[in-house]
Amino acid sequence: MSPTQVVVTVIVVVVVVLAALAAVAVRAGRRRALRQRFGPEYDRVVAEQDSRGAAERELRERERRHAELQLTPLAPESRARYAAAWEELQVRFVDSPGETVGDADELVTRLIADRGYPTGDFDDQVAHLSVEHARTLAHYRDAHEIRLRHERGEASTEELRQALVHYRALFADLLGADPVGHQPPEQRQPDHEHDVSSR
Repeated sequence: MSPTQVVVTVIVVVVVVLAALAAVAVRAGRRRALRQRFGPEYDRVVAEQDSRGAAERELRERERRHAELQLTPLAPESRARYAAAWEELQVRFVDSPGETVGDADELVTRLIADRGYPTGDFDDQVAHLSVEHARTLAHYRDAHEIRLRHERGEASTEELRQALVHYRALFADLLGADPVGHQPPEQRQPDHEHDVSSR
């Protein structure tokens, strides 16, 4: 092999290695970005799919579909109406827990629709919400599951109370503020007379 051929071979090998390293770096960067954006939802989708690659394709597809939505922020008056409606729900919980959880589901669904998200199929709804609200989706799923169990007559009053707390997590995330007291739940004192989460 001539010196020129050796040099050309070395250059080709170096270029191939650099291209492979760049591809690995790009893939790692995309993975890191998806993990940051989706948080616990990333791990959930990875566990549900056949491979990490399939899960990441699913999450990128969610981002693509989300980009097509016409999302709108709430006007201050709408935000205040929703917060008042939530406070009313919490007051009614004591006398009618099952009905209140159903009403909480309807109120959350109405808020989701007002923000511009589709509200048909639950799984499709969750997929759309996961792009910007992934950190509260576990709460929403738990609330939904408890509501379904209540419809089958299988949920206790304590579980219904927990469902309301779970609904409130997504509700506050969509609203942009805690609906009761307008501060995050962890900063609130648990002495509010009608605060279901403190019971």
